[in-house]
Amino acid sequence: MKALVIYTSQTGFTKRYAGWLAEKLGGEAVDINEVKNAPDERFSSYDTIVYGGWANAGKVVHSDWFLKKAPKWKGKKLAVFCVGAAKAGDQNMKNALDRLLDSEQKKYISAFYLPGGLNYEKLKTGGRLLMKAYAAMLKKKPETQEYGELISKSFDIADQKYLEPLIEYLGA
Repeated sequence: MKALVIYTSQTGFTKRYAGWLAEKLGGEAVDINEVKNAPDERFSSYDTIVYGGWANAGKVVHSDWFLKKAPKWKGKKLAVFCVGAAKAGDQNMKNALDRLLDSEQKKYISAFYLPGGLNYEKLKTGGRLLMKAYAAMLKKKPETQEYGELISKSFDIADQKYLEPLIEYLGA
């Protein structure tokens, strides 16, 4: 299997997962900025192409680039993964990933969520302020207080074990 893992990362969690995945697949991990303007020939030798982005307001950052290219890659093993601050199995992330792909795309692409964490030190000022405000709002409600506490500070729950379903899907 010749694999390419393309990613974008704001605070390092997605980059780490992309590196782990590329290592497990025996492929290469590249930042989206290295390939986003590359000609189609750049991707022709790969039989597996995976895109990883971070979660932002229920979307996967820059996944539109991957999804626009994906029809040209039918016949290859294709997947998208999203890294965020929610725990594994989070229903909101499941819903967001379900909305990411349309019915046609779901025939040849699968989407996965990988828990990463939050690194306030690496967030830009605007993102840091938004996350702090969001955490404060969540802490006010009993049903979301625990998650509000979790995201009110930096934390890291990234683990290679979360890659297992993705690796299994890719047949590696």
